[in-house]
Amino acid sequence: MFLSVFDLFKIGIGPSSSHTMGPMTAAGRFLDELLTGDWPRPAGARVDRVAASLHGSLAYTGVGHGSDRAVVLGLAGFTPLTVDPDRSDAVVERIGREKRIAPEGHPGYRFDPARDLVLDKKTPLLGHANGMAFYAYDAADRLLLKRIYYSIGGGFVVSDEELQRMKARGKAGEGEGGVKVPYPFRSAQEMLAMAARSGLSVAEMKRANEEMHMPRGELDAGLDAIWTAMRGCIERGLSQDGIMPGGLNVRRRARQLHDKLQDEWQRNRPNPLLANDWLSIYAMAVNEENAAGGRVVTAPTNGAAGVVPAVLRYWLHFHAEADQASIRDFLLTAAAVGGIIKTNASISGAEVGCQGEVGSASAMAAAGLAAVMGGTPEQVENAAEIALEHHLGMTCDPVGGLVQVPCIERNALGAVKAVTAASLAVKGDGTHFVPLDAAIETMRQTGMDMNEKYKETSLGGLAVNIVEC
Repeated sequence: MFLSVFDLFKIGIGPSSSHTMGPMTAAGRFLDELLTGDWPRPAGARVDRVAASLHGSLAYTGVGHGSDRAVVLGLAGFTPLTVDPDRSDAVVERIGREKRIAPEGHPGYRFDPARDLVLDKKTPLLGHANGMAFYAYDAADRLLLKRIYYSIGGGFVVSDEELQRMKARGKAGEGEGGVKVPYPFRSAQEMLAMAARSGLSVAEMKRANEEMHMPRGELDAGLDAIWTAMRGCIERGLSQDGIMPGGLNVRRRARQLHDKLQDEWQRNRPNPLLANDWLSIYAMAVNEENAAGGRVVTAPTNGAAGVVPAVLRYWLHFHAEADQASIRDFLLTAAAVGGIIKTNASISGAEVGCQGEVGSASAMAAAGLAAVMGGTPEQVENAAEIALEHHLGMTCDPVGGLVQVPCIERNALGAVKAVTAASLAVKGDGTHFVPLDAAIETMRQTGMDMNEKYKETSLGGLAVNIVEC
């Protein structure tokens, strides 16, 4: 599977790409199969009722991450791109009351969320920590169809069969080399070797690969749409106030901090931490919107959605040379690095902890910033490595199963690390001790060794100790 820039950056809704967008997408795939799938059914049998079960991390943090609501909305026919966050509560409430769904093109099915949507914490599905199953029954409650899906991070969803094929080929199909492209790099080492032979930048190679699938104008329009959505998320986050949903009573802070910084700016007050402050506020604005279920862009996940937009907004804020072309190069470079990480490790918090989410996002942002600051491919790779190395071992332990604590501030620190990493890298000559590929492999190994309770279950770390303090 070719990993496009639009696979890494997807417009959707919060609070989680793997726990919200993934289940919604899986529900849509199940609906499609009910209509068009070539599956055996008894003569005359008709689907009368549908049901779903969430397993593993999806069960443990499903309510806090909105997984249950996502399944309901997905079975109602909505997608992460088309659902209106402002109307979703009313849709979920209506389905709970009517106990029926009627997605477009379907005859309508019985579906009572209170009975037909189960958060099964006792029965893990063996393929991945984010497993879910969907069921179709006839009027006599005879099972007609069962399908298992896995949400593998960043909104990517695979069926049980697709996951087994991926494992059988060692994820070989997930890199740039999965299809014929001019620069089929699957590792940072290959990326640097191809850059050296071609004389192209990372962004230019990634662009050439993308343009095998779409014309340049369409690619640029898509990249511009991604940045427009990111910028809009920042602006919405900076304009909102109040308590975020979920029961932790965590107050939004981005708007208040933004107003204070604006006041300092207008009064010309010296602030040696000005750039870091703006970075942090931009990232927090995005992740507060995400926590509230607003419109966000996976970058590469929702839990880490604030890092890349914050660093891009910092680039536009503090660098006079920033322009639209540099924004596109930033996103292409970031996507190239994100694709290498996903191919060789994981971007799923439920699989490798938050090092795979905020760590990956920080590496992507560092690479993008180093590129637009004039960095060579070697400096770009160095920037990504520095950022990722200093997130290794980070656990995913959301308090209350909500993408709020420590997720919001963690994005702010990930953005700061990204800028620091890029600055260090472009001031060097690209030579460094630890290759990016080694950092990625270390992240993978660390994630495999990490205790399951620290991987998006809310059974360890801050999620349990904050209650005792």
